[in-house]
Amino acid sequence: QVQLVESGGGLVQAGDSLILSCAASGRTFSNYAMGWFRQAPGKEREFVAAINNGYSTYYATSVKGRFTISRANAKNTMYLQMTNLKPEDTAVYYCATAEGGGWLLRLGPNEYKYWGQGTQVTVSS
Repeated sequence: QVQLVESGGGLVQAGDSLILSCAASGRTFSNYAMGWFRQAPGKEREFVAAINNGYSTYYATSVKGRFTISRANAKNTMYLQMTNLKPEDTAVYYCATAEGGGWLLRLGPNEYKYWGQGTQVTVSS
């Protein structure tokens, strides 16, 4: 059974930094593409960043240059380093992993099969 557990969220001020972690279990972590999404109140879940099994990455325009996605296969963990946080980054952040096609960079939420429970990030102005 695949499980994903996010951690690292919290309340910060604009301009601050946070690092989110996503601990995975239940299968060979290194084989699969992974991603981060976020959902603000009243809004749809939106893509943030993706990483494939070859460490290639892709970012949403809104976070490019401020966020960095990475993975530590030996620790079965994915990270999202967030810098220069803005109030509009406030959301519940979810990690996800796909089934098959580990070399792909997946941008749509319907391309992912397994999801974590989410971690709240709140950025005050």
